[in-house]
Amino acid sequence: MFKATPSSPAVTPDGTIPPRPDAPCTMLGGLSPAQFMRRHWQKKPLLIRNAFPGFTPLLSRQALFAMAGDEAVESRLIVHKPAGWTLRHGPLARSAFPPLKQPRWTMLVQGVDLHLQSAHELLQRFRFVPDARLDDLMISWASDGGGVGPHFDSYDVFLLQASGQRLWRIGRQKDLSLEEGVPLKILSHFEPEEEHLLSPGDMLYLPPRWAHDGIAVGDDCMTYSMGFRVPQRGGLAGELLQRMADEFEDATLYRDPDQPATATPAALPAALEAFAADALQRLLAERQSLACALGEVMTEPKPRVWFDEPAGEWSPGAVTLDRRTRMMYDQRHIFINGESFRAGGADARLMRCLADQRRLGDQQVRRAGPAAQALLQDWFEAGWLQRVPEA
Repeated sequence: MFKATPSSPAVTPDGTIPPRPDAPCTMLGGLSPAQFMRRHWQKKPLLIRNAFPGFTPLLSRQALFAMAGDEAVESRLIVHKPAGWTLRHGPLARSAFPPLKQPRWTMLVQGVDLHLQSAHELLQRFRFVPDARLDDLMISWASDGGGVGPHFDSYDVFLLQASGQRLWRIGRQKDLSLEEGVPLKILSHFEPEEEHLLSPGDMLYLPPRWAHDGIAVGDDCMTYSMGFRVPQRGGLAGELLQRMADEFEDATLYRDPDQPATATPAALPAALEAFAADALQRLLAERQSLACALGEVMTEPKPRVWFDEPAGEWSPGAVTLDRRTRMMYDQRHIFINGESFRAGGADARLMRCLADQRRLGDQQVRRAGPAAQALLQDWFEAGWLQRVPEA
């Protein structure tokens, strides 16, 4: 175990990170995060006028288009013509885009928070939801009439209008049948119940499976989508079992001294099936191994993510997590970028503070024990955290 000292909360330009659950919040229409979670989260939509007063885009259209041409960035181009829909995946050269005045086309850039610090900071405002659920910030730019068609998502989403206007039609769709022969998952019989025209700074929250259709009104419509992770039970189980099996140390061999001679050699022996079931039960009984596997899976960096080499040598001082770093914890472990560490006492308190606040002050780092500082140095050299000047 490493030794450290308790820490104080960090303060960001928009308040505290994570936001105080009981404090009224402008971006939630005056609701506190606790009220929002009780009344709306996975229950019903919420329209928030002027959620971000005076909001202006975090990057220009030209910068967004340039980002779509980067191989490290996930992007899509969707065009709706009388003949139907077309979908093209990035990287997208500037020549791939239709003329700006051509109606009904959309460009989507995923994971902007991984590449743009201001987008990362905006996403941090939504950390009243656990980090294990927070996914990414996507930016969509659309010409007049552009959109991706009526659809539904399996995850929660906040839709913030950054520039221009977008008309959102939403409804609790019962008929989830999709159009055939279309490269997008577009609902065949969309039945909207409400319409909301969003202007810059307005935001709409939608729970999972609420059908919606966003249509750009006028030119230069830019919308920011804050999406959330939804682990699928079977997929998560598969990942956990694979990680746990890699660490499972049980060399017990199958034995069948009472196996009789058989006239049906292709039939699987019942004893072998029981042996396999017992192996799985023993694997799942390793609760610590399960906890480690879960934390490692949930903090695994996204595809196409790599970390930059540090600038300069390590020396104790204020640090902040790199925006691409995922860090979480449970009662006994610290998880960071797919790795797990056992921690307890003051050591754990320090690292939990780093995970929650995403930074440690100069004195916090200097007072940390040798093992804790060694870990921080390792993470600094891996590019997972960075030195910052103390405010």
